[in-house]
Amino acid sequence: MPEFPKMPDFSEFTRLFATMKMPAAPTMDAFVAASRRNMETIAAANKIAMEGAQAVARRHMEIMQQGMAEMTAAMQSMAMPEEPQAKAAKQAELLKQAYEHAVANIKELGDLIQQSNAEATSLLNTRFAEAMEEVKSLAGKN
Repeated sequence: MPEFPKMPDFSEFTRLFATMKMPAAPTMDAFVAASRRNMETIAAANKIAMEGAQAVARRHMEIMQQGMAEMTAAMQSMAMPEEPQAKAAKQAELLKQAYEHAVANIKELGDLIQQSNAEATSLLNTRFAEAMEEVKSLAGKN
């Protein structure tokens, strides 16, 4: 007859497990309150992000309108009869101005996006730090 392996002795494990202190479980009220704070923070961060996106879209539209007005004025200016050298100098100046405006506008839009993202991220980071303190507090109660 085959011999079955001996069952391991779990008594030492059982003894260690019995002396181990488990962290206190949060009450349902504490859990619900923490969840509510988490959701409020996420909603606030989303609101900031959405307002930032709207501000970027508004500013982008203003930039486009300004660009169209500048382009119309430039086309009218270029339609005037002038010497070729004067016209070439005017074109070079218009191109330089267009380039400078484009760079400034891109930087402005980038700054708006960065500011909005920083505000939303700051809210989330603050709530995360608070949540970690709540967990530490629970663990310390044990």
